Amino acid sequence: MSDVLEIHQAHPTLSLNEALVRGTIERAASGEGRSIISLSIVLADHEAVHALNRDWLGHDFETDVVSFPLDDDAVARREIDGEVYVDLDTAAERAPDYGATFEREAVRYALHGVLHLMGYDDAEETQRARMRELEDRYLPPPA
Repeated sequence: MSDVLEIHQAHPTLSLNEALVRGTIERAASGEGRSIISLSIVLADHEAVHALNRDWLGHDFETDVVSFPLDDDAVARREIDGEVYVDLDTAAERAPDYGATFEREAVRYALHGVLHLMGYDDAEETQRARMRELEDRYLPPPA
C-alpha cells in the first residue's frame, strides 16, 4: 500500500516493533480509504515531543502524540501526508493505567496521530469517542 511510510526509532532506550506499527497504520489507511503519500512516525521521548508541542503548537505541556500535516489539502484528496511524533515515555507510564502493554499503548498513540492526519478530531466528546472506536477497530487484538 505504501512505499513512503517511515518509522524512526528516536528514543534512547525504548523501541517498538516496526512491523506492528506499519501493519496497524496500513490497516487503518486501507480501512478508511486513504492513500499514504508520505508518512513519518517518529518514536521519541518526553523531551522531544514536549518541545514540539511547545514550539510548534504553543502548548507548553507534555502530550502523548503530536501530528503535523505536510499538505493541508491531503485530507480532501483522502491522502495521508505528514509526520507523527509519539512519546514512548508517556506510553510506558500510562499503559498500566489502561491495562495495556507498553507496545499496545504506544501503537495506539501512533494510530491516533495518523487519524488526525486523516482529518479526524478529538476536541469534543463525540469526536473523542469516534476516534477511540477507530483506534479499537484498527489495533491488533491484545496479546
